[in-house]
Amino acid sequence: MNGMLKTIILILIILLLLGSLPAWPYSAGWGYYPSGGLGLVLVILVILLVAGKL
Repeated sequence: MNGMLKTIILILIILLLLGSLPAWPYSAGWGYYPSGGLGLVLVILVILLVAGKL
């Protein structure tokens, strides 16, 4: 179960990275909000990994 959870989290992170790229015209005005939110999620995941909770 733990290995499956890590795989799902990895897939979600990759999808979030692709979604936060301002590559489309309608997302050019979003600024740093998508990448900032993704950065917050990554910081939380790193803290959980270091603490051994994930």
